[in-house]
Amino acid sequence: MAEGKLRLPLFNSLSARLLVLTIFFVMLSEVLIFAPSIGRYRLVYLQDRIGAAHLAILALEATPDRMISDELERELLTHVRAHGVMLQKPRAKVLILSAKMPPEVDASFELSEGTFFGLIGQAFITLLQDENRILRVRGPSPKDSSIIVEVVLDEWPMRMEMLDYSRRILDLSIVISLMTAALVYLSLQWLMVWPMRRMTASMVAFREEPENPARVIAATARRDELGVAQRELGAMQKGLRAALKQKEKLATLGEAMTKINHDLRNILSTARLVSDRLSMSDDPEVKRATPTLLKAIDRAVTLCTQTLNFTRAEPEINRSRFDLASLVDDVHGSVTEGAAVVLENGVAGDIELYADRDQLFRVLVNLGKNAVEAGAAKITIGAVTEEAGEGNGRTVIEVADDGPGIADAAREKLFRPFAGSQRPGGTGLGLAIAREIMEAHGGDIELVETGPAGTVFRLNLPSVEEDRR
Repeated sequence: MAEGKLRLPLFNSLSARLLVLTIFFVMLSEVLIFAPSIGRYRLVYLQDRIGAAHLAILALEATPDRMISDELERELLTHVRAHGVMLQKPRAKVLILSAKMPPEVDASFELSEGTFFGLIGQAFITLLQDENRILRVRGPSPKDSSIIVEVVLDEWPMRMEMLDYSRRILDLSIVISLMTAALVYLSLQWLMVWPMRRMTASMVAFREEPENPARVIAATARRDELGVAQRELGAMQKGLRAALKQKEKLATLGEAMTKINHDLRNILSTARLVSDRLSMSDDPEVKRATPTLLKAIDRAVTLCTQTLNFTRAEPEINRSRFDLASLVDDVHGSVTEGAAVVLENGVAGDIELYADRDQLFRVLVNLGKNAVEAGAAKITIGAVTEEAGEGNGRTVIEVADDGPGIADAAREKLFRPFAGSQRPGGTGLGLAIAREIMEAHGGDIELVETGPAGTVFRLNLPSVEEDRR
């Protein structure tokens, strides 16, 4: 099924595109080779005519009075394929071999002055002609460079030979391009396309059944980049499959724990009521043991409540505008109740937030109670609103305490559930839930500093002004 989904239209497949591009580039290379080649062919043709003209003049020189019959003259000009020939030697007379009525010349060319691009241009001009022209061509003889030969000839026979040469070049180019394209195509299919199809098919199959170990791509012995990619893909699939298995087990375990915690909290609530009645007993031993029992039950209820809160879905955020200073005042009552700690409200009265007041209350109370449990005597909550042009329009809240700081071992796992607590018996769920709430607001929470002088947490939230934009 996976491979069927990977079938693409012919010209949308990578293989077809590679084939077309290979043919195109080979043909382009042949065109670049053809241009100078056809220019060279035209030059050689004209040089051959000049060489033949030199030989024809030698036949004229062989006669005693340098006179030949009209019939021989026509035969010599036919051999040269010219209407007229003129030869000039150094410090010698000019010899002429010409028809009785030579035609009018349409264009003249000096072979000794031809340039690379000039010869190419003249060759294409010849190919594009649709009628015959009479050319006068002048240049040194191939037999003797000191002898200058001038030939008057028709352009059409040369054009026909150039066209025939072009056809042969075209046929050869097509054969070469097809052979090259086929070889490159097969090479790329073997080296790239087939391994990539195999990887893609494995991805699709793994996506459909990630739990099936047969969907993991088999290892390859290739040492190139695709071999590395296949091995890394296989390792990633194995790791992801193991992670999915683990998460599936954890989800099942979490569901069971949720049910157990729910029932356990009800049981503990009943035990709390019974313990309250025990506190009214007149027995001194019972009175002395009851507070310890109540604290243990309260810790167990808190653990169950936090675990249930953590296992629920992402917190739902119901935003509203409210005054931050009044929220800190409410936090003050919850944090300092029954604790020997001072909570200082350092928030200016004009700072407003657009957030979920109840959820943010949970975050601040959690941070405050953590500080109290750590042994802090003073907690300070301050805030500042950063303007959009300077701080991206956010409100920064800092919660500082004068406690002994957070241990290094707990600092490394601070926001990880069931791992970030430094208090014996703690779950570490408080800070994990706090981060989840802040991220649901589009903000974050971070530990700024900690040490013997105290600990500072920073909360970043979108400000009222940012929301209004």
